[in-house]
Amino acid sequence: MQFHHHGYVSGNPRVKPAAGVGIDRPEELPDEVDVLIVGSGPAGMIAAAQLAQFPNVVTRMVERRPGRLVIGQADGIQARSVETFQAFGFAQEIIAEAYRITEMAFWKPDPADPSKIIRTARPADDPTGVSEFPHLIVNQARVLDYFAEVAANGPTRSVPDYGYEFVGLEIADDSEGADHPVTVTLRRTAGDREGQERVVRAKYVLGADGARSGVRDSIGCTMKGDKANHAWGVMDVLAVTDFPDIRTKCSIQSEAGNILLIPREGGHLFRMYVDLGEVPADDHHKVRETTIEQIIARANAILHPYTLDVRNVAWHSVYEVGHRLTDRFDDVPTDAAGTRTPRVFIAGDACHTHSAKAGQGMNVSMQDGWNLAWKLGHVLEGRSPESLLATYSAERQVVAKNLIDFDKQWSTMMAKKPEEFASPSELEDFYVQTHEFPAGFMTQYEASLIVGEAAHQELATGFAVGKRFKSAPVVRVGDGNPIHLGHHATADGRWRIYVFADTARAGEASAVADLAEWLQTAPDSPIAATPEGLDRDAWFDVKVVYQQPHTEVDLGSVPKVFLPHVGPFQLVDYEKVYAADPADDIFEQRGIARDGAIVVVRPDQYVSHVLPLTATTELAEFFAPILRAGEREPANA
Repeated sequence: MQFHHHGYVSGNPRVKPAAGVGIDRPEELPDEVDVLIVGSGPAGMIAAAQLAQFPNVVTRMVERRPGRLVIGQADGIQARSVETFQAFGFAQEIIAEAYRITEMAFWKPDPADPSKIIRTARPADDPTGVSEFPHLIVNQARVLDYFAEVAANGPTRSVPDYGYEFVGLEIADDSEGADHPVTVTLRRTAGDREGQERVVRAKYVLGADGARSGVRDSIGCTMKGDKANHAWGVMDVLAVTDFPDIRTKCSIQSEAGNILLIPREGGHLFRMYVDLGEVPADDHHKVRETTIEQIIARANAILHPYTLDVRNVAWHSVYEVGHRLTDRFDDVPTDAAGTRTPRVFIAGDACHTHSAKAGQGMNVSMQDGWNLAWKLGHVLEGRSPESLLATYSAERQVVAKNLIDFDKQWSTMMAKKPEEFASPSELEDFYVQTHEFPAGFMTQYEASLIVGEAAHQELATGFAVGKRFKSAPVVRVGDGNPIHLGHHATADGRWRIYVFADTARAGEASAVADLAEWLQTAPDSPIAATPEGLDRDAWFDVKVVYQQPHTEVDLGSVPKVFLPHVGPFQLVDYEKVYAADPADDIFEQRGIARDGAIVVVRPDQYVSHVLPLTATTELAEFFAPILRAGEREPANA
């Protein structure tokens, strides 16, 4: 964490100084906003937290509830999400209070007595070490709390506007030239003015308002898909049991049905997804009337010979598995894509629903919100053209489709009877072989405005173009501290340019020296797009990693572009120069060529490009359509 560059900070450095619209932010919802977020779930909260880092963007988030979420239905936090939490600054805090999944136990009927269950396997949760971060279980409400804290502590001092429900919206035609073309009608749901309607005009709207999204309906999107005609009862309970793996994630299959057991944070609470069996086509959702007593009884039958004495029920529900997806994530019809600017977007459950048992809903929703929010910030602060916004639907709709396809497989297998499997180990084999997908690491964006062609992928095979930047250990030259390179990339809206040096030392004539000179002085360098009055690294975070040990890197010989001057006192930033750790060489770990490479990473941690150190023309051509001079003056960094 860096601070003091604007002067001495004696308080909490996570609370950033109010800036731009955060100074004298009105408590009452204004009539005009840049971005209106409808819904304060995971997609909406992360979008608000990201947009709070853009001082001149007026963002407001409305929520029909009168206050914060108390009990959330989602609880699974995949490793990719914990990487995201690191970028927003609260990974370690949430890890400390969460339950950590390290393995999964599989229970099946005992061949000697099929009326009883026995443990048959216990594979590791992350057998290949796909991430340095763990797989967690924690109440969704706590995740929202942390994002709300980030937003409130950001320059814009963003907080939710509770007690407003969405009624409808209208979008003005582009030809009308309206500055705030989306007119949104809201209704008060709490307080003295309950029932009263009011209108807010916005430049952009994000509908993160759940599976029954009114925003989705207002832009003509419909959910299409099917349901599996299979019901599950889910309960968060405090209980006494003789089942030995009650504090281990378990898949339990018995003659009486199936259970997915998820231990919860706090050491005592746990969640059970209890198989309620097939649902007749003419059931008309009557299965949802299943009582908690019936769910508990079914759980005891499945757990035989073990027993479950439930002492307290924190929450329970009944749901039918369904897989539904919208064909687009914005207001531009598919046949009109690219012809006009999208103004209204949807994210999370508003555009994709599926079973809860793969732990994907909250995780994918957060990536939806982050993907869109930095793009809105860049457009609204004049960093990028509006064409950037079309990449949101193009990228996230594919991810959601892949999620639906995976979840169909997983939920179908979870509902199978033991005798229906092709082999006794089929379920656990599938769990191990596909672990990277539910962990969140199979997303790979295709070539686009913000993802280059992988023509030089061989220069950094461990940083796949289109996939998330997989961090690795390095040593910071300035102080000799070992750190993870990716952990220094915060959710500040900046692009990252990582320069992995060739074999030359700092100060010697080399491709790195030539690249550094070009970055610092060339008019077509992306850094040149940074407006006057801002720090040179306000839009781009440029770092170098040398191959030599840190003791052999002379800071006095490092090119100045890697030692930028920041803040009103123009202090040197010493946290951009790194060296490979001889004990865990990043060049070896990530397949980086010894001739060096440039790795470009988006603000949401996905790799946009891999290029040779000499590819200045290609680097300039990549950024040229993404950058433009600001339409408004951004606040000083």
